Amino acid sequence: MIYRSFGKTGLPLSVLSAGCMRSMQSWQDMPDDSISAAGQVLLEAILREAFCLGINHVETARGYGSSERQLGKILPLFARNSFYLQTKVAPEDDPALFSANVLDSLNRLGVDYVDLLACHGINSHRELWQCCRPNGCLAAARRLQLEGKARWIGFSGHADTDVLLAAVRHQGDGGFDYVNLHWYAIFQRHTPVLEAAQARNLGVFIISPSDKGGKLYKPPALLRELSSPLSPMQFNDLFCLLQPEIHTISVGAARPEDFHDHVEALSYLEKPQLVTGIFKRWQERMLVATGQRLPDAHWQQYPTYIDTPGYINLPYIFWLAHLARGWDLLHYAQSRYASLGNDTRWVPGNNAAHAFELNWTVFAHKHGLDAGQLREQLQQTHTLLHKSATEDLKNE
Repeated sequence: MIYRSFGKTGLPLSVLSAGCMRSMQSWQDMPDDSISAAGQVLLEAILREAFCLGINHVETARGYGSSERQLGKILPLFARNSFYLQTKVAPEDDPALFSANVLDSLNRLGVDYVDLLACHGINSHRELWQCCRPNGCLAAARRLQLEGKARWIGFSGHADTDVLLAAVRHQGDGGFDYVNLHWYAIFQRHTPVLEAAQARNLGVFIISPSDKGGKLYKPPALLRELSSPLSPMQFNDLFCLLQPEIHTISVGAARPEDFHDHVEALSYLEKPQLVTGIFKRWQERMLVATGQRLPDAHWQQYPTYIDTPGYINLPYIFWLAHLARGWDLLHYAQSRYASLGNDTRWVPGNNAAHAFELNWTVFAHKHGLDAGQLREQLQQTHTLLHKSATEDLKNE
């Protein structure tokens, strides 16, 4: 295993972290007596395998259903100083409620403290305000830190780049110590956030690179071909870990053996030219299919969904279309498209179902676009990505 100092925290984290989102019994919280013995046997086996492989960072969240309670029954089997524990708690308008939730999470986990406590989900200016306003949730987290309940304070975020940059650069109450971020081969929109985090010496933890990074544990044949001799999942691991700003990436294991391909990939970190060559093949295929080398290269061309007719999330929708057309990630794109229009904190705005009913003339003129062409593109994209039987979007 390889270890890197996690930014200003100085914690020597393994470059692979054990994420617990896929190992929980239920997305709903449940009483202790409802937790199954079989599920606990599996979770223990997953953690034992992670620790045996040298992984020393366990990551969960209050929003991960039964995860904290399940871990609370397993973690006492291991020496507390043998691993680093992170949980994430959503910010609240009332910082006292946030603090109470953190203390309840510690009780669920059966620990006196966590090494890493994140404000879970700075997804908009509202959550940024909840955390960073004077005497907000960040200030409350710092008080918990002084009480010995958390060693370091960070945040996770799914917001637009400008919101995440504001969080990274925030200096009140000591600012944040680390960031949990979505950034992968398929989504590099937040590269400025990586750069800003490095400038402030923040630890950088990459969230769900295999799942939210393209469901790469079930890759299309095209990406398997383009990624050879690696698997697409291994390529993406290396693509992330070769970025100098990134310290660790999550492995969301549902079985003990789920760690093995990720650990095997680490032997290629000394061959960056292999990863560069694979990504060049990915880019060439995207260019042929879409006219741009990166699926999110268009993002700056469009305003946010708030300033778009029908609150349609144009950059997100066209990103998904490029993934489907350029890299055959249709299943992934359809599952993410299904999350639009559900008033979720994680993926805001609407899909293009009603795009043809809207008047795009003024909007298109303002942003240098062709109204008819834009309407047609949205109709085609909706036809490509919409499914009648959609998947449920899980909380991230």
